[in-house]
Amino acid sequence: MAATVEELYRNYGILADEKEDLSKHKDAYQVILDGVKGGPKEKRLAAQFIPKFFSSFPELADAAINAQLDLCEDEDVSIRRQAIKELPRFASGENLPRVADILTQLLQTDDSAEFNQVNTALVSIFKIDAKGTLGGLFSQILQGEDIVRERAIKFLSTKLKTMPDDTMTKEVEDYIFIETKKVLEDVTGEEFVLLMRILSGLKSMQTVSGRQQLVELVVEQAFLEQALNPTDADSVDRLLQCTRQALPLFSKNVHSTRFVTYFCECVLPNLSLLTSPVAELDIQLEVLKLLAEMSPYCGDMDKLEVNLNMLFEKLLEFMPLPPEEENGENAANEEPKLQFSYVECLLFSFHQLGKKLPDFLIDKISAEKLKDFKIRLQYFARGLQVYIRQLRVALQGKTGDALKTEENKIKVVALKITNNINVLIKDLFHNPPSYKSTVTLSWKPVQKTEAAAIGQKRQSGEDIGAIAATKKLPTNLPRRDARQIYNPPSGKYSASIGNFSYEQRGGFRGGRGRGFGGRGNRSRGRIY
Repeated sequence: MAATVEELYRNYGILADEKEDLSKHKDAYQVILDGVKGGPKEKRLAAQFIPKFFSSFPELADAAINAQLDLCEDEDVSIRRQAIKELPRFASGENLPRVADILTQLLQTDDSAEFNQVNTALVSIFKIDAKGTLGGLFSQILQGEDIVRERAIKFLSTKLKTMPDDTMTKEVEDYIFIETKKVLEDVTGEEFVLLMRILSGLKSMQTVSGRQQLVELVVEQAFLEQALNPTDADSVDRLLQCTRQALPLFSKNVHSTRFVTYFCECVLPNLSLLTSPVAELDIQLEVLKLLAEMSPYCGDMDKLEVNLNMLFEKLLEFMPLPPEEENGENAANEEPKLQFSYVECLLFSFHQLGKKLPDFLIDKISAEKLKDFKIRLQYFARGLQVYIRQLRVALQGKTGDALKTEENKIKVVALKITNNINVLIKDLFHNPPSYKSTVTLSWKPVQKTEAAAIGQKRQSGEDIGAIAATKKLPTNLPRRDARQIYNPPSGKYSASIGNFSYEQRGGFRGGRGRGFGGRGNRSRGRIY
């Protein structure tokens, strides 16, 4: 039988006035519990009174939590918010994981104020008992409905970094790592990115051994022990996502060897067959950029000569021979196009791995092949010099807003790419070939030491381009899918150079559905 407002106030008075033994007034507390069966006024009072005396009646703990839970699901949003606000007062001892589980399920609400209330309540009990709260959160991530799972993961990805150090102890971080590994056994691409963000933010993961553990997790997700199916967009997407997550973890102490080896052995041979997971993404260029970024951190490689040869052969594909000339006229219908973006990536990767086997171009390939390679390099370099001069003239005297136009931003990046290729080609023309020069990839920020060196000498057009590419571009970069084309000025090499396209690589692109293991829907309804 539902209690009236008067009965609720009377029994509240009995309990509030008792100074010694509240437990002898069990009947009075039961009346308050029955308030949840009344109207809106009774429910609002019950939402406040039940938690106030909860700790004094352990034998009614289940009944009290269930009563409060009924209020959390009431049709009246104001009653729900009041009930949710008071839920942390039930979070003590063995009840805390259950309260955390309940609050996690309540994250599925569509009411923004209520959602914020749930977040606030979860944060408050997290500070009381982090491990217990995490137990409730991970229970729902592993077994709950998809919407609850999604929001629980996002809660962890946004809130953990705001927790105080005395809450995020080593024991708590170890628990997060163990539970996250369980979740990673079956995730979507977007979930994978968020979970890696969670783990990367842990203090215990900032050490060399910590970063190595994270790389091991990514390796497991990347399926590097399996051959790549280049025509399966999901498989290609998985590899791209995993490689992007691993990239920030690599260093001189945490090596990229397994990824670089996989790219050389399984990806480069199938480069032209790769199916892009995102419309309008130049998947070949994307892959080559990732390989280039990883190559400086490659350690000792078992099949270095074989993999270096694969890189060399792929580089030759993008470095054409000069067209044959008969009677002083070009016999070909058109000169080959010089694909600068591809060549920058491949040449940089070859240059990095070549350091590990410096006699490759001398002893590991035939003299005839070396001669062919140098002819290609020479032809490419000639076109490069023309293009660099054209770009420098086009950018000369331009500063500030003038460099911010879309066309000039593309020219600045083009100048950076061509300068990089020029430096690397000069190294390979040395006898014997040299691998000493250092360049910053055109889409990466200039290192401080490099920028300082540029500032100490007279700034040429090339230097201006290098600085502008890093200081001007980040403010308003073009979207990856908004491809922009720059047509070089006309001249002898205009047909050879063709169109230059620059595409900024973004991060994860969602909306593809479940590609990482095909997690099915797990709707269970209320499972408090």
